[in-house]
Amino acid sequence: MNTRLYNARILTMEQDRHIFNGEIWIKNDRIVYVGENKVIECFGAENQGMYIHWDKEVDCEGNLLMPGFKNAHTHSGMTAFRSYADDLPLKKWLTEKIFPMEEKLTGEDICYLVKLAVLEYLTSGITAIFDMYLMPEITAHACMDMGMRCVLTSGLNDFTSSVRAVAEEYEKWNHTSPLISYQLGFHAEYTCSKELLKQAASLANKLRAPVYAHMSETKAEVAECKKKYGMTPSVFLDSLGMFRYGGGGYHCVHMTESDMRIFVKRGMYVITNPASNLKLASGIAPIAEYRQKSIPVAIGTDGAASNNCLDMFREMFLVTGLAKLKNEDAACLDAADVLRMATVNGAAAMHLQDADVLAEGKLADIIMIDLKQPNMQPVHNIEKNIVYSGSKQNVKMTMIGGRILYMDGKFHVGEEPSAIYKETERIVNRLMG
Repeated sequence: MNTRLYNARILTMEQDRHIFNGEIWIKNDRIVYVGENKVIECFGAENQGMYIHWDKEVDCEGNLLMPGFKNAHTHSGMTAFRSYADDLPLKKWLTEKIFPMEEKLTGEDICYLVKLAVLEYLTSGITAIFDMYLMPEITAHACMDMGMRCVLTSGLNDFTSSVRAVAEEYEKWNHTSPLISYQLGFHAEYTCSKELLKQAASLANKLRAPVYAHMSETKAEVAECKKKYGMTPSVFLDSLGMFRYGGGGYHCVHMTESDMRIFVKRGMYVITNPASNLKLASGIAPIAEYRQKSIPVAIGTDGAASNNCLDMFREMFLVTGLAKLKNEDAACLDAADVLRMATVNGAAAMHLQDADVLAEGKLADIIMIDLKQPNMQPVHNIEKNIVYSGSKQNVKMTMIGGRILYMDGKFHVGEEPSAIYKETERIVNRLMG
């Protein structure tokens, strides 16, 4: 499948490369050319007369092409609980509302709930997710069915899964589909025994692999860990040898200087989820301080039960807006840095090195931003417009692996959205009934 996207403004997200007018050529799932408008005959001459036959050509009409957003923390199967358990503190929300409902979920349920999430991701220009949820195999198959790129990570805890199962999943899902990969993980320190965490650390060191987990999300979590082990979560987990090969923490709202030193030493990523942290009153992460200490930051939406919106535009605005408020400094975090967190940094945190920027040889995970909407005018600075005034209404196209899955409000995922909505309603009625 050869696709040409032309007459576009292009933001490659490569370092020090500014927006330019040009086009992108795609062969199957890879970019073969990105640059100024090029005469096709010249390309053929440069490639021993191998002229391109286009299966699809898209006139971008001056709109912006850029890498898709990387949603670096998701629980896709939680869409059933959107607006179900709102306005509660985290511990009560989890133990009294979410966990009891999750016990009722079947694999078929999760499949449809993930597909519902994928539809929402596509409308937000999200081309890859870092997903932690029950039955990761179901999530993988649902994403493959829909064409979504997914990095799985385990939600290992004392109640579900096992280190042996995690090892098997790691081997299977890193060798099954170009859309699916797998990183080691566990739910959180407070849902895992010390013995289980030691086993997880041993597996990470055996595989020489990074590890990801919820970390320092609330003050109570940190206080309880210090009471049990005399250390904060990051310090305790590192003392077990958990992060010798890096990894990252989801949320990282209440971090000490010692925690941050570990993140720097181990090359770990902070994956911030501002909307979820606000809604659950967990706090505001010190993003500007992480930037000052050269701790890389990526962005995630968290699940639809706690956010409730799987919208990267809202997350980007909150990342920079809350940082400015927390630091009482409007200049502490630039919009361009936040856009990088949502794209390049997310790809790095998820180990999607071929999906970080738009360049020859990279994966064709591309979105088109409609610049002709009122909220994008005037065009003083496109990057700042995306972060400060952009919204899902500006996503004109979402392409993953060279396939256009969403364009001009229509989905091309092989399934009718109405059928997914109907199944979701059936699932929710059964759960709540």
